[in-house]
Amino acid sequence: MSVSIGQPVPDFTASATGDTTVTLSELKGRQVVVYFYPKASTPGCTTEGGDFRDRKEAFDAANTVILGVSRDGLRAQENFKAKQGFNFALLSDKDETVCRLFDVIKLKKLYGKEHLGIERSTFLIDAEGRLAREWRGVKVPGHVEEVLEAARELHGAS
Repeated sequence: MSVSIGQPVPDFTASATGDTTVTLSELKGRQVVVYFYPKASTPGCTTEGGDFRDRKEAFDAANTVILGVSRDGLRAQENFKAKQGFNFALLSDKDETVCRLFDVIKLKKLYGKEHLGIERSTFLIDAEGRLAREWRGVKVPGHVEEVLEAARELHGAS
């Protein structure tokens, strides 16, 4: 089962940086951006995370929480967050529960070899917990600005 636009996103709980857990239902009343990235501390993921970090105040103003998710363990997530100065939670999804909920595990090719990995994707959940927008197969340049505009529009509409 995968999430779909206009439908409630099933609740999930995941381990997060800062020795915390994040439960989606506890964020009700705020919009939530859940962005999936393939691997901590890699160039594209660092750039994307930095773009979210640099625009966090604007997301806050649009009543929007940012959550980054990958299959990395908590230690890798903590190191990535600290090194890059990320000002939002990173979730560790080693068992792929959240990844599978959003259907972001895809067959990918790297150096001619196929493997299952995370397809860079972003989801915007409205304040009532319904999926409002999704971006799959994301290209990093300009992406965060597009997500921010959607979050502002959604916040203005509520």
